[in-house]
Amino acid sequence: MIMKLLPILTFIAAIGSGVVAGVFFAFSSFVMPGLARMPAAGGIAAMNSINVTAVTPMFMTALFGTGLICLVLAAGAVIGWSQPGSFWLLAGALIYVIGNPIVTMVFNVPLNNALAAVDPASTNGATVWATYLRDWVMWNHVRTVTAIAALASFWFAAR
Repeated sequence: MIMKLLPILTFIAAIGSGVVAGVFFAFSSFVMPGLARMPAAGGIAAMNSINVTAVTPMFMTALFGTGLICLVLAAGAVIGWSQPGSFWLLAGALIYVIGNPIVTMVFNVPLNNALAAVDPASTNGATVWATYLRDWVMWNHVRTVTAIAALASFWFAAR
């Protein structure tokens, strides 16, 4: 049964990877640089607002739902290892799961929580903001690149 669903799930995972890549690309290319130009207190307040607003069913489904589909695809790739495209399917699934849901939970969310806990107007707030910008953006670049790599892998798997 799972083998019959793989083409559809691969398509959905490719679309999900593309959507997530686009969101993270936007943050890396202009959202975070724009926030970095603001005074620390304003940047912190804006980012905290974005972090609360980002937790929507639509975005969570794109980010984590794609991750769940990738787990099914990884299992299907292993089960059907002799099938054409299995390597790319497994690669895309692992790249996405490690580079997006795991990086988000292990690195970006703790940084978001630390930012939410700081007083934006304090001296410590400015220090936390500077560190946040450096570290959060670096991990966001990782998420962007891995989502794009996963999309490409799913494309190769489907060929």
